[in-house]
Amino acid sequence: MARWLLHVDLDQFQAAVEFRRHPELRGLPVIVGGNGDPEEPRKVVTCASYPARAYGIRAGMPLRSAARKCPDAVFLPLDVPSYDEASDEVMAVLRTFTDQVEVWGWDEAFVAVDTQDPPASGEPERTARAIRAAIAELGLTCAIGIGDNKLTAKLATGFAKSVGKSPDTPADHPGSREGMFRLTAANWSEVMAHRPTSALWGIGNRIAARLSELDIHTIGDLMTADRARLAAEFGPTNGPYLWVLGRGAGDTEVVTRPPPPVGRSKSETFPRDLTDPVEIRAQVARLAAEVAEEIAAAGRIAVRVAVTVRTSTFYTRSKQSKLAEPTTDVATVSAAALRVLDRFPLDRPVRLLGVRLELAPVDESRDTGP
Repeated sequence: MARWLLHVDLDQFQAAVEFRRHPELRGLPVIVGGNGDPEEPRKVVTCASYPARAYGIRAGMPLRSAARKCPDAVFLPLDVPSYDEASDEVMAVLRTFTDQVEVWGWDEAFVAVDTQDPPASGEPERTARAIRAAIAELGLTCAIGIGDNKLTAKLATGFAKSVGKSPDTPADHPGSREGMFRLTAANWSEVMAHRPTSALWGIGNRIAARLSELDIHTIGDLMTADRARLAAEFGPTNGPYLWVLGRGAGDTEVVTRPPPPVGRSKSETFPRDLTDPVEIRAQVARLAAEVAEEIAAAGRIAVRVAVTVRTSTFYTRSKQSKLAEPTTDVATVSAAALRVLDRFPLDRPVRLLGVRLELAPVDESRDTGP
């Protein structure tokens, strides 16, 4: 029995959901974010349609910057309930193929396909093709990466999205299909060895720079690197892990039920900088109360509170404190958050405030009063 991992990644998800109810917008530069007002301060793009991306617009860009790049773009407000509903539809479709579905947010999931067919039989491409057709019936599209583990499947999705678009994509490779791409141990070296280490899922620019200092520039270099040297540089766990990563090895387990969250947080970027300490305290107390109410409704208990402050210069610090005892009491949590806030100097205008509660493990949770 062979296990294949399929990474299903929905295309321009939020924009695509909008196209289902506004088909007249298809083909236009559509930008989703904030309340849909490009003049709204401190709001960012959460999704840009492919025509909008052609103007250089990307998620995380301020809406005002996006409007300057593409004045004719259609701006739409973020509609979380609609995206939740559409995502649930997609995940329900995936579960008609197998119960081995691990959801990663609104627009992506790993699907495990166990088969006795040999790799050359065209399986799991047949399953991937059927999934794409089923999702198309929902009015959405997706790319699917096919791998022998999560790492290869995730990387394959990037090739699936760029087939025919990027000269760096091996579109003529036998593993390549329109909207799909297969990456496994069989073609790992051919497809990946010449690429920079930063092309690996899990290696960012900082780690890549440190690898370059060791004369490890490509994935091929990482494959042949001295594991002892990596362990000396990155630690006894992370060093060998990087070597394994370079060889395309990864996890094949699919977690169908995500573990309970270890914390819950809420933050807010304000339309104007806050300078009044009284107002800052009021906002922290409000955020703390909202998070405390949410965890109580979920049957969880707080054991630690953290407060994050970001100034107008984007200087960001977080401080935390353990609660005297686990609690769900809103007043107790808010008071603790304010005590943490008192440890900040608050000598600069505040752009963002956040409160995070660390939660007791589920098996330790109990109905705890103030």
